[in-house]
Amino acid sequence: MPTSTLRGKVAALLAQQSVRYLINGLAATAVHFAVLTFNLKVLGWGSAGVANMVAAVFGIAASFLGSRYFVFQGSLEPLFKQVYRFIFLYAAIALLHGALMYVWADHYQLNYIAGFVVATGMQVLCSYWGNKRMVFKV
Repeated sequence: MPTSTLRGKVAALLAQQSVRYLINGLAATAVHFAVLTFNLKVLGWGSAGVANMVAAVFGIAASFLGSRYFVFQGSLEPLFKQVYRFIFLYAAIALLHGALMYVWADHYQLNYIAGFVVATGMQVLCSYWGNKRMVFKV
């Protein structure tokens, strides 16, 4: 396949908001999971729920930057309004994510990685809808 054809296909994929959302979400989730693992394995925190809540702050920051500048580029909303609504949305999602991790890993003693996957699935659905309709309004 010629390089120009490959570039065209990549450009066509990146033109789709859902593809950009997926890429941004994977990057933000990687940041979140890396900090969660660091908190548990390197810092030796005893609670996966608390470690996850701290890690969520890092994942949320990465998600906002990617959403504003990569996923929802066409939004005309002022930055302050986006930040305010994004923080509100992600605070609610982080509380749900943290509560699920607490129940899953700390209360039921189930594998924190599996709990993270389940909680993140819930997060993906809530964040796409919330970002598209409430935060960036595109």
